[in-house]
Amino acid sequence: MSERENKTENGSMESVGEGTAGEEKDDKGLGLGVIFFIVAFVACFLSGTLLFPKLLYSKKEQPFNFDHALHVGEAGDCETCHSFREDGSFTGIPKLATCLDCHSEEVLGETEDEAVFVEEYVVEEKEVPWYVYSRQPDNVFFSHAAHTQTAGMDCVTCHGHIGESTSLKPYEENRITGYSRDIWGKNIFGIKKNSWDRMKMDDCAACHKEETGHKGYCFQCHK
Repeated sequence: MSERENKTENGSMESVGEGTAGEEKDDKGLGLGVIFFIVAFVACFLSGTLLFPKLLYSKKEQPFNFDHALHVGEAGDCETCHSFREDGSFTGIPKLATCLDCHSEEVLGETEDEAVFVEEYVVEEKEVPWYVYSRQPDNVFFSHAAHTQTAGMDCVTCHGHIGESTSLKPYEENRITGYSRDIWGKNIFGIKKNSWDRMKMDDCAACHKEETGHKGYCFQCHK
């Protein structure tokens, strides 16, 4: 083999070697890129699901604890405290006057919460500034009478088994909208397991569709 042929063959082999090394380098770079993408995606996902809700919602404690189970046991039902007016409108959270049907300036029981209620609100004749978990936006109209009395719905359908609770959970308020987290629901993705897990318009529409065959009209709920 001539000297020229040897140089040509050696040059070809060097070119092949350089090409192979370049391909290995490109594959390594691609692999690192994929790994970086996966790590970044997981980090963003975790921060979005764990950190974002903590930043979006602020927690507020109620003025004092309220034992629903105790009061339901004494009163017998929800309607004793959460009643309807003569015109059919719902009274909502009981006013102090309703509480005074049973309570007085004498502390009932030995709990600290009862003492706070009597000393700071009954004696001072002040309404208790409760945070309402289910308060809807001002442009939403909801008739409790139409749902519980006419349609025969149970309070549990929307409010869950709160009548069996012995303590109040913290009130979580959306820092942007000012609405309760119970409207959107605990799950940041909007997934729910129970009918009372959230109170969005989509939930109302789905229930109306199932029960009446029609989602309803805008003016029925938005005044």
